[in-house]
Amino acid sequence: MAPSTRGGGGEGAHRTREREEGAFAFVTEMQPATGKWYDRRDSVFIEFCVEDSKDVKVNFENSKLSFSCLGGVDNVKYLNEVYLFDAVDPHVSKHKRTDRSVLCCLRKAEAGKSWPRVTKDKAKLNWLSVDFNNWKDWEDDSDEEASSFDRFSDMMNNMGGGEDDLPDVDGAEDEESADSDDEKMPDLE
Repeated sequence: MAPSTRGGGGEGAHRTREREEGAFAFVTEMQPATGKWYDRRDSVFIEFCVEDSKDVKVNFENSKLSFSCLGGVDNVKYLNEVYLFDAVDPHVSKHKRTDRSVLCCLRKAEAGKSWPRVTKDKAKLNWLSVDFNNWKDWEDDSDEEASSFDRFSDMMNNMGGGEDDLPDVDGAEDEESADSDDEKMPDLE
């Protein structure tokens, strides 16, 4: 029996009939793996966060990415299908499995074009989020801005800063001088 989708557009869970024994049919839920994505000048990266993944299958097409695997000690079945924002080169795109995740590198068909989202439709996928730890706005020259910020920080760090380096201020009094607001406060009852 062919899988049928739930949740619309192939993003939700999938049901597959595994086998029938007597009057009972065993149905296993397939769920989407949690994913994070980020954009680079020539590639888009999607990381599927599945620990101890087995039987990993990644299929790259011009405008679609399919991912499936078994994961965890319970061998949970994961299936994700993403209709991509723009075309990729399926022959150059690749993936790498680690013990904690599967990272897919999708090579853009048109390098240098920013992707505002990874999906073709603007619909929010509850299993997919932006990987802000790896995000970089490469369109604006942020490398140049970062280097000028570093120069500014270095300049500020080199401008003295020791307690002995502070200049004398006119009108400043010694610590021992009496201040009008230094009177003893009454005890609280």
